[in-house]
Amino acid sequence: MQPDGNLVALTTRFPLNSPYQSYWETKTAGNGFQVIFNQSGYIYIEAENGSILSYLASNGSSSRDYYQRAILEYDGVFRYYVYPKNKSVTAGRSMGWSFLSYVPENICTSKLLYSGGAACGYNSYCILGNDQRPKCLCPPRYSYSDPYNDTNGCKPDFVSQECDGPRGQDADLFGIEAMSNIDWPWSDYEYFYSVTEDWCRNSCLADCYCAAAFSQNDTYCWKKKFPLRNGRFDTGLGGKSLVKIRIGNSTSTSTTEGSGKGSKEKHKSTLILVLAMLLGFSAFFIFVLLIATLWFVSVLRCRKTSMLQPSRATQGMSLQSFTYKELEEATNKFEEELGKGACSTVYKGILDIGNKTFIAVKRLDKMEKDRNEKEFQAEMSAIGKTNHKNLVRLLGFCNEGQHRLLVYEYMSNGSLASYLFGNPRPSWYRRTEIAFGTARGVAYLHEECSNQIIHCNIKPQNILLDDSLTARISDFGLSKLLKTDQTRTVTEVRGTRGYVAPEWLIGKKPVTVKVDVYSFGILLLELICCRRKVEQDLEDEKQRVLADGAYDCYEEGELYLLVQEDEEAMEDIKRVEKFVMIASWCIQDDPSLRPTVKTVSQMLEGTIEVPHPPVNPHSSV
Repeated sequence: MQPDGNLVALTTRFPLNSPYQSYWETKTAGNGFQVIFNQSGYIYIEAENGSILSYLASNGSSSRDYYQRAILEYDGVFRYYVYPKNKSVTAGRSMGWSFLSYVPENICTSKLLYSGGAACGYNSYCILGNDQRPKCLCPPRYSYSDPYNDTNGCKPDFVSQECDGPRGQDADLFGIEAMSNIDWPWSDYEYFYSVTEDWCRNSCLADCYCAAAFSQNDTYCWKKKFPLRNGRFDTGLGGKSLVKIRIGNSTSTSTTEGSGKGSKEKHKSTLILVLAMLLGFSAFFIFVLLIATLWFVSVLRCRKTSMLQPSRATQGMSLQSFTYKELEEATNKFEEELGKGACSTVYKGILDIGNKTFIAVKRLDKMEKDRNEKEFQAEMSAIGKTNHKNLVRLLGFCNEGQHRLLVYEYMSNGSLASYLFGNPRPSWYRRTEIAFGTARGVAYLHEECSNQIIHCNIKPQNILLDDSLTARISDFGLSKLLKTDQTRTVTEVRGTRGYVAPEWLIGKKPVTVKVDVYSFGILLLELICCRRKVEQDLEDEKQRVLADGAYDCYEEGELYLLVQEDEEAMEDIKRVEKFVMIASWCIQDDPSLRPTVKTVSQMLEGTIEVPHPPVNPHSSV
């Protein structure tokens, strides 16, 4: 509410926090006094004399029968939600949060801003879906700048037209894609009247600055340049956008840069020659000095390496080898303990390599030499050649005498177990992001590495969180590296009780990557409910084992019981249901019924529909 009594919605210039022009208002300037949200569910602007000036929500439901909330959401829409307090008052509504009214009516066409962000990012356009929520789409031959966030805009999947030479010299390399009732109204730089659509099309193709044009009624033509801003679909436009794209599959810069680079190099050649002559003697001196320095460093490195025992696990890896003394100094004699496992302890340390870098040093215990040597080799082989944003990165190792240590990047926010089961409860949004990240990390191990890796111990204690709370899979000591032509293996039982797939316990039956899918299913249920897999102190025996209780709630249509103290999750109850269904598929007793983790990731992110899971999905192990 502004001081003049006008209620407005607007965006701000980040990070300055100064406002842009408003995209919605109640037009009550000079009269508005306060915003009222009463027990009947009506939201309105009231004048100082008590009269109603403007309704924001006029189809309310009584607070006697419904929980109510009104939210200005991330897409810029103010929505009024209700949730039935019991089934007798649903009146055809589902037992979940549903919105009854919202303003503005169409956020896609409301943000007519000359500057500032619209509902969708640059080079994309906004369309209102059947659920009355905005969807951000890309033009043909464009893709999302961030595959995981469609509101961040789009980028062309081709090299744009160059303007180095005569304008339009490479026009024959480009074509036009027509898009009806779509426009980017604030990207215009030229306007023409009394011209045909064909003229508008050809004019854009011949103009290297033109990214798209909008033609209306075979009379008007607006040419537009990058970035394309404030895109929207609107049936009232009565025209079409003509989007310029490169013809064929050429995405190389060689064709468009050839002529421009040739002329540039010719102009630069004289200057380069003069500089080369002036700097010749200096360059020769620097070269000799560099060779001498490299030789000296090489001698020192060879001396250090000769102290260390070579390891087969490190062959083909670019990992730094440390002496035991270096890591002892880095950890201040292993002073600060970060965590402890069955046969190893992790300590915090600092490396001084130009700037101070925090590290986590995993020291394997000396008491079980054979077992720890096997774990050391397994962990080095599994993670040493991996590179993914959802895996903890191995920086180096120490394999000196009886000492076996692994050096990892430090994760400042600790383990998922501490984060998930502590106070306060993590937000529903953050828990879904952790689920997405963990699934992507496991999918990388299973399908994108040169050799498949079965982690064998997916659980909250082995998911670490970095500075931005991104999920990072760790602890590869129990991992199994498969050969190129191998899809299954026979091995002893590995992992942690409660996350172990049933097939581990059936004699010498081969196991596959599906054991990780089972563990992820249990982890996903813990993320949904913010509780551990088993809680013996619960009064209701059926709820003590999380997997059993979650499936019962799904079957009986009472999923709200799983998240009843979590308003954000209650509001997103459809996604809660989807996640429970996915988890139920993951923990099927029969490994062949479990989806691959890549399919799980696609189901989580909504690119694949989730079928209803079978009855009685699993037995607790």
